[in-house]
Amino acid sequence: MAEETRKIIHIDMDAFYASVEQRDDPSLRGKPLAVGGSRERGVVMAASYEARRFGVRSAMPSTTARRLCPDLLFVKPRFDVYKEVSRQIRAIFLDYTPLVEPLSLDEAYLDVTTNLKNMPLASEIAQEIRARILEETGLTASAGISYNKFLAKLASDHRKPNGQFVIRPEKGPAFVEGLPVGKFHGVGPATEAKMKRLGIHTGADLKAQSLDFLQHYFGKAGAHYYAIARGQDERRVVPDRPRKSIGSETTFAQDLGRPIEIEEGVLSVLDDVWSYCERTGTAGRTVTVKIKYADFQIVTRSRTLPLPVQSRADLERASVELVRTIFPLQKKVRLLGVSLSNIAARTEQAPPQLTLGL
Repeated sequence: MAEETRKIIHIDMDAFYASVEQRDDPSLRGKPLAVGGSRERGVVMAASYEARRFGVRSAMPSTTARRLCPDLLFVKPRFDVYKEVSRQIRAIFLDYTPLVEPLSLDEAYLDVTTNLKNMPLASEIAQEIRARILEETGLTASAGISYNKFLAKLASDHRKPNGQFVIRPEKGPAFVEGLPVGKFHGVGPATEAKMKRLGIHTGADLKAQSLDFLQHYFGKAGAHYYAIARGQDERRVVPDRPRKSIGSETTFAQDLGRPIEIEEGVLSVLDDVWSYCERTGTAGRTVTVKIKYADFQIVTRSRTLPLPVQSRADLERASVELVRTIFPLQKKVRLLGVSLSNIAARTEQAPPQLTLGL
């Protein structure tokens, strides 16, 4: 049976810090504004759209920003206010779905495949959420709607500010092909420069490369680039709230048939799991590896450890030892997942080295 097409929304507040300052101080409205830094030193944390027209950007030295825009106004950040507004916005999101994954104070992913309002169209949900944010906070937001996180984030940039854009499943691969690789979330300046040295300038160029080529030059990230060049992204929306388990899984672009591929595949899905552990200071005692074969049969392997996993290396070791229990392979593998359960806080003191003894 075919898997249900997911409906993912990426909400991104428009020039969030600067917009809050302009909302609260009418004298700043319509003027080029920088939050953070000063005229003489420091860096710009956020810039209003009026300042961006002069080329002012976040992370830019204040002196550079001042040179680009002599009339630029500087204000000190008020994080207590930004956090309170962010909580207001989060409460709106949770009226529609419990599957909300904040990326920062001003942006989040929402999975509305099934939603609390029983609304059939994700675009209507996004429109309603944006209207409520404006009504309740006086601020505008942009939204991207698509069938995965990668495309939803690309879409939210497409109609900024105060707009939304939908990338439908049949349009996803073509949309990616036409974009410069520097527009891809997760492709930073260094990776972009490396891709350009290899002759990869657009999504179409990236799609033209083989999986082996991308893995050779970009390591385990190569499989991710291979997938997104085809409009594919299996990452789930991970709610940032107390939870009973922490997990991530990936369906690979090509079925895996060799033990070394299986082990590398397990390692490739650990980042989302461990980043959550790092962000929240939590981990789990029970490590579970999920394997879905090419014929869609699913098996799992689990082991409960005496202490919560304390490091990514421990999680890697446990996960690899578990997946090795399916060797020798009887058939190819299409999906691998890793999860932690029996959640607890990680301790400050490193525990003894953990092994499964399998």
